[in-house]
Amino acid sequence: MNQPLPHSPHSPQPQHSPDAHPHTDISLVFDQVTKKYGRVVAVDNVSFSIPKGSLVTLVGPSGCGKTTTLRMIAGLESVTHGRILLNGEDVTRQSAIERNVSMVFQSYALFPHMTVLENVAYGLTVSGMPKREAEHRAIEGLSLVGLADYGPRLPSELSGGQQQRVAVARALVLEPQVLLLDEPLSNLDTKLRRHVRDEIRGIQLKLNLTAVYVTHDQEEAMAVSDQIIVMNKQKIAQHGSPRELFETPADEFVADFICNANLVSGEARRNESGRSDCVIGGVPITIPDRRARLGDVRVAVRPDAIRLFGEPEKHPLSGEIVYASFLGTEMQYTLKTPLGELFVRSSEVTAPHPLGSKVGIGFADHGLAIVGTLA
Repeated sequence: MNQPLPHSPHSPQPQHSPDAHPHTDISLVFDQVTKKYGRVVAVDNVSFSIPKGSLVTLVGPSGCGKTTTLRMIAGLESVTHGRILLNGEDVTRQSAIERNVSMVFQSYALFPHMTVLENVAYGLTVSGMPKREAEHRAIEGLSLVGLADYGPRLPSELSGGQQQRVAVARALVLEPQVLLLDEPLSNLDTKLRRHVRDEIRGIQLKLNLTAVYVTHDQEEAMAVSDQIIVMNKQKIAQHGSPRELFETPADEFVADFICNANLVSGEARRNESGRSDCVIGGVPITIPDRRARLGDVRVAVRPDAIRLFGEPEKHPLSGEIVYASFLGTEMQYTLKTPLGELFVRSSEVTAPHPLGSKVGIGFADHGLAIVGTLA
């Protein structure tokens, strides 16, 4: 059971059906779920399961269905076809108030006329918990997010990061089976985003919470997730750990979206023990490929897997630097090459290649993946 705060007999409790399986290790199941608005398909036959105590992130471009999926878990959107199960119980037709889930919104949704303490205690008091007990649990929730002394303040007296932590505390005191977070950091600046995301992940791990997190930020997803579900065109493009998605993207879309990879053509000439001997622009390279694809292939090349050299005439593949940018810890280049335009990230900042120069091009022994074949 996920009980981040001391249990109270007045806490909202889930309703279990006779065929529920409360001891299952799976907290949430999406079973062939489709959502339609008239003829428009918002989510198309999506299935996945989330183990208890894990944090799963939904990522994808705008309009791919990730937020609609989150809202169906919350009960804020109805399901057209399929089932949703929470701890083994079919909640597909239950309303939002009947489900033991809590949601943290992008806009925080704090009541401006209430104090921080009153905001955190609000969900408990409307569920019938005595005011004194609700305030006690709200204080515990604020302590959990590092805001124990901020109870008397109004939301307008807090920074954006503090307001977001109040929203998280308000969700946690309800002891949800699943915590839902919808773009929770999008209103924060870059440095604060990193700090608050680490805090949210730390709380989730400490309390062994099951959480579903929606973001458009790939780095954010990689940093906080046990598993990532990449959505595209209302379907799941790939589901796996951050490392799996980063190192072995399933197709060109995932490679581009997760890794910002360069997509180039190559020739796979031999495959033994799941490793393919390829030639890319005249450069021989060995790439892991369990599907044993041969012939003309599409290869995803991460920007950090491209090596640049002086004396381009000594290398089978060369290009011209058409853009160069210094970012402190790395150089970023755009190259014009026979393979097309390549984006490169290099940690060599002491002697950068000048704009307009010709360079030889090679590839590292990592950061490449075959993502398709050419007809």
